[in-house]
Amino acid sequence: MSDVARLAGVATSTVSRALAVPGRVNEATRRRIAAAAEQLGYIPNAAAQSLRAGRSTNIMATLPGPNTNFGVAQIIPAVVQSLSATLSGSGFDLLFCNRNSPAAERHILGQAFDGAIRGVVVFGAAALPSYGRRSLTDAYIPIVSLLIDRSEAGIPSVVTNDRGAMRDGVLHLIALGHRSFLYVAGPPGSYHEAERFAGVLDALATAGLSARAVIRHGGCLGFNAGLEAGVEAAQTYLAMERRPTAVVCCADDAAISFIGTVRPHGVAVPGDVSVLGFDGAAVGAFCDPPLTSLAQPTRDLGIRAADVMLQLLEDVAAVPPLKTTLPSRLLLRASTGAPRRAPGERT
Repeated sequence: MSDVARLAGVATSTVSRALAVPGRVNEATRRRIAAAAEQLGYIPNAAAQSLRAGRSTNIMATLPGPNTNFGVAQIIPAVVQSLSATLSGSGFDLLFCNRNSPAAERHILGQAFDGAIRGVVVFGAAALPSYGRRSLTDAYIPIVSLLIDRSEAGIPSVVTNDRGAMRDGVLHLIALGHRSFLYVAGPPGSYHEAERFAGVLDALATAGLSARAVIRHGGCLGFNAGLEAGVEAAQTYLAMERRPTAVVCCADDAAISFIGTVRPHGVAVPGDVSVLGFDGAAVGAFCDPPLTSLAQPTRDLGIRAADVMLQLLEDVAAVPPLKTTLPSRLLLRASTGAPRRAPGERT
């Protein structure tokens, strides 16, 4: 800072004021100081600024660790990128903590209660961070839930329309002529699984089809076992006397491994069976055939979660929408098409 002051021809205290509270320094001086700082490559010490201001500029994002839901790991990097960029643009730093142990839960709570973080963005996980009898809500700092709806608990939530998107995807398959379905489920108790399977049933009801038109498979594997779920579903499909003409997966991981397992057995995708995934993972474009999927609005999810957090930080009495729902879109690729045989007929 003293180097900047010498180059700009002002006192060090003037540099400090210009960088911390620009309005307290006249425009000509502020510009001279900004030019000197840029020339020298000076970057203010964020920790020191936080100490002077008496409050942290850190926001924590808690990642779900071993409880990552099917497919969520595929989209988290894109969501994080827009979340971080939006917060950074307002002067906040994004820290990460992976919830993979009791020690991690204790660390999150410690940071929240000590004032080291100003708010927490909780990525898809079944429960909020807790340790012993303490929960994150006891720290009285802003919390935003991302990917899972916690609005009924009073926590602002930014989610996609899991149920409506899945309904639209299955209706597309029905419009192609499919009347029999295998649904590859996510783990029991999963928010995403409940919403997405409900969307499948909604589509069948809308089309006047019985719920018996879909066979639900799986739901017993852990949250991080999406690929294994697809393999198991493929093995079940291959053993069926009457094979469904369409497979709908709770997440892209399962859809990708399903395709990779059935094709070596002479099953044509989409000729014998169409496959639909959910999440819109980038890797889906490079499958053989490329995967039709319901793509989550990853960039907008991160931006909107950051906007809600910034609103809460700016005004503790702010009342942002408790639930913000952003639409996923049907990403049509080559893994879906009209069935070339009568529904229920064996290949």
